[in-house]
This record gives sequence, structure tokens and C-alpha cells, in this order.
Amino acid sequence: METLDRITFDPQIMGGRACIRGMRIPVSVIVGQIAHGATADEILADYPDLEPEDVQQALEYAAWLTQEEVYSA
Repeated sequence: METLDRITFDPQIMGGRACIRGMRIPVSVIVGQIAHGATADEILADYPDLEPEDVQQALEYAAWLTQEEVYSA
């Protein structure tokens, strides 16, 4: 997996939640909007400081978080 260099964690910003490039835009907001049907273009229009790569990395980070290992008994 490539480096997620646009995902940042800073205790002084949003309590250390995963954000985009040190801005007060949490990854969870982007992923949540997509889950509710927003397109990347709509998100970019709502958040003009975001770049297309930010939305992509938010999704990549969310996908990475949901990787699970299944152990059979």
C-alpha cells in the first residue's frame, strides 16, 4: 500500500482524529458523505481546500482500517 501522506493526526486538531493534511476536515466526514451518496465532485465543491487526492486517500485509509483477519476455529 502506498503511503497515506495526506492523512494526519494532531492532538491539537480535532482531538487527534484522522484529518486531511492538518486541516479541520476529518476523514470520517469525507467517508460519511460518500456513504450517503455524495460524489467526490460534490465533496470537493463543499470543501474548496480539498484536492481530489485527499478524497481518494480518505477512502484508501477507510479501506485499510476495515481490513480484517478471519480466524477459523
